[in-house]
Amino acid sequence: MSATKKITKKILNDMARDLGIKNAAKAKKEDLIHAIQTAEGNDACFGRIPNCQVRPCLFRSDCIGD
Repeated sequence: MSATKKITKKILNDMARDLGIKNAAKAKKEDLIHAIQTAEGNDACFGRIPNCQVRPCLFRSDCIGD
């Protein structure tokens, strides 16, 4: 998946299911991304780092509009 396209809620729900995250369908997009980041062993940084330089990042387009 390209890091330049915004990620859909369906894709997030599929990722969450694969990672064993419960109640994904009810979660807000930002909370779901944080849960996915944590489940993958990463910092739950989505939307929290101004001028983020982390690349590659699956969530970058949604996070900082890059």
